[in-house]
Amino acid sequence: MGGFEGHLYPGLSLFLYGLYHARLIFRALICNIPVQYPPRCPRSKGRWARLRQIHYVGLVKILSACILVAQELHSIPGQLVFISKMYHLRNFMYRKQWQHLTQYMTFFLSGCVDVVSQNLLPQRCAALEQSAQVLGISLFLPLMVSHTQDTEGVELRSHILLIQANFLLMLVVIAEFWAPNALRLWMMKAFLYMILGSWLMQIGFMLYKPISGHKWMDDDKNDIAFVTTFFCWHVACIAILMVWVYGFSFWWYRYIG
Repeated sequence: MGGFEGHLYPGLSLFLYGLYHARLIFRALICNIPVQYPPRCPRSKGRWARLRQIHYVGLVKILSACILVAQELHSIPGQLVFISKMYHLRNFMYRKQWQHLTQYMTFFLSGCVDVVSQNLLPQRCAALEQSAQVLGISLFLPLMVSHTQDTEGVELRSHILLIQANFLLMLVVIAEFWAPNALRLWMMKAFLYMILGSWLMQIGFMLYKPISGHKWMDDDKNDIAFVTTFFCWHVACIAILMVWVYGFSFWWYRYIG
């Protein structure tokens, strides 16, 4: 996730995934149905009947992971190798890039599990999907901790806040094993996914394309303090967005749908 695009694209994917979960939870609240994915529709005849029965979440995960891998490989100068062989040395190369690819592979695995569980198995296995999700979030945490090495100032503070949100999200998805239909857990999961995604995009803007046009200074205590302030603003804005999504969902499912 190096560079501006390396923060923007993964952040956008996480944010949209959280927004999708917010729609699920509000639909469950308004329509009084289980929060999990709805059961498959009865088989009907017609040209597009089979397409209407397909759940596309896993396919979108797979496509997003492939795009992120392609973007990461494109940003690498030269050939992607694991260990250098120059002058009889054996040094690990591209450590951050390999960490990024590892994370993207967990997203890809989660998408494959979703596709198999939701579309291929006779009965959907939600526990299997949750296991793949927990694996991806759990691996994301140590990778982000490793990213704080050799960083300081604004970059260090912004990644520490990202780690805090990731840690809370990991606790929530683990708790889902014992309460898969708990509305509060799903609410927190959607909320934290959107915070994680929006803040990851914000890090890209702060480090590479500041909106003000002035570079953030690592030796300025005011800039470092404002990082935490902006994070709090993100939390407040996501909370307002959740309220707006609930209002739109209420209007849609009660009067349109």
